Amino acid sequence: MQLIYLLLAAAVLLFFAYRIYGKYVFAKFNLHDREPAPSHTYQDGVDYVPSKPGVVLGHHFASIAGAGPIVGPIIAVTFGWIPAVLWILIGGIFFGAVHDLGSIAASLKHQGKSIGVIIEKNIGLKGKRLFILFSFSTLILVIAVFADIIAKTFVNNPGVASASALFIVLAIVFGQLNRFFGGTKVGFSLLTIAGVAIMYYFVYLGMQLPLALSYDFWIYLLMAYAFFASVAPVSVLLQPRDYLNSFLLYGLMLAAVAGILVANPSIAMDSEIYISSDTLGYIFPVLFVTVACGAISGFHSLVASGTTSKQLDKPSDAKIVGFGGMLIESFLAIIAVGSVLILSRGEYIERLGAEGPVPLFASGLGQMISSLGLEESFAVAFVALTVSAFAMTTLDTCTRLARFTVQEYFDNVPEKRLQATGQNRFVATGFVVIVSMLLLTSGEFSTLWPIFGSANQLLAALALLAVAVWLIRQKVEARFVTIPMFFMFGVTLSSLALFAFNNFKKEVYVLSAIAAVLFIMALALILLARQRLKKEINQEEDEKLSV
Repeated sequence: MQLIYLLLAAAVLLFFAYRIYGKYVFAKFNLHDREPAPSHTYQDGVDYVPSKPGVVLGHHFASIAGAGPIVGPIIAVTFGWIPAVLWILIGGIFFGAVHDLGSIAASLKHQGKSIGVIIEKNIGLKGKRLFILFSFSTLILVIAVFADIIAKTFVNNPGVASASALFIVLAIVFGQLNRFFGGTKVGFSLLTIAGVAIMYYFVYLGMQLPLALSYDFWIYLLMAYAFFASVAPVSVLLQPRDYLNSFLLYGLMLAAVAGILVANPSIAMDSEIYISSDTLGYIFPVLFVTVACGAISGFHSLVASGTTSKQLDKPSDAKIVGFGGMLIESFLAIIAVGSVLILSRGEYIERLGAEGPVPLFASGLGQMISSLGLEESFAVAFVALTVSAFAMTTLDTCTRLARFTVQEYFDNVPEKRLQATGQNRFVATGFVVIVSMLLLTSGEFSTLWPIFGSANQLLAALALLAVAVWLIRQKVEARFVTIPMFFMFGVTLSSLALFAFNNFKKEVYVLSAIAAVLFIMALALILLARQRLKKEINQEEDEKLSV
């Protein structure tokens, strides 16, 4: 079979899923434009900033994408490309898109607050504190790992560092010019065309002007950048940078489809399904944890309810940003799988172990893009640069989200002075950066990273739990949320149990204990939710009897 047929079939399926199932799911959340979005009600010029849907989609997509929908799906092909593709499409439509849109919708109905606050309102304060602790730990780990990945990338590819630095300058200038010329549709369109053209020129210019610095220097510079990006108004850096960067990924995806269409490669890999892998384990639950962002990711709920919901101009924009953004990411995951399907299984396994998923993706896709007339070395470098650029967006967004978790934790502190200090965005961001630096310098992040996949998917199950309880309390039929929720709890709790058991056998007691703690925290939140719903049901029955 030709690879282009797989891509076209996936694109058609995802398009109709958005038009049909997306419409059904959006209607369930009862979002109406007659209700003002939190970006208007709580507009502060820093976090709550009403913005055009295209800009918010760019920010949201750039933040949730990162390297996740590339790395996970390519590794998951270990079990066979057919199960990987099926889970990406089924998971993306019925799990991930529902999860992302649900997180935005619930946040819009709760003053643009995060999933942690939604849990407090619908489950209780204990549930909120458990979720915030869980979220903060996950975000700090992501910040440390991505700072390490980006610093190493910059050291090994100084041209990528130069291009990334130029992107930041361009984003700041774009954000300022947008304030004066972006008010009209024509003005914003012209500004976007100019910004995207300059950004692509910076890809070339950065490679001509390599910026060579040491690893340690890059770490300090990256954390300083993350601090600034977190405390600055979203319209100054975060939003314009993510918006422009999204065109890098859109361009990459279009170039990939065009390159595959022209090169017209066949799928060389066999279609056999492998129940187990020597390196990963059994297909259940490992496949569903490994694909992660390509199908569903708990990190998305933090972005959706942390930064995205605060920028939507009107509630109806949630459909294209939440549901649509997830389906675009699923299509990127299909492209990632396609980049290795031109290899035989033996070559794929050998190169995956020797090179890793990102270089494998860059070389496979770069080879096909080069059929458009570009030099293959340039095409490969462009793909690698795009992945690095999105790792940067994940870093700055995570820092801002971690700052929100700190601020929201101090919402319920009775001491007013302590509450004000903890909610100060400079203090909260400083705390996040310091903790991240301590984790980075200790080197423990590399030890903890193997548990991230399970923790991330458990975060998705907990977000679905929060959305489900909210809907049930609103008397909305919620099976479209509860079915994915129960499945994700089954996947993640099984994964954590296996992870704890295997590491205990290997005498890696720290990882085993962390997995056990996460398992217990999840069960505690489930029990708290059950108690809350049972209490309300009993109250309703008592009221009926009294009448």
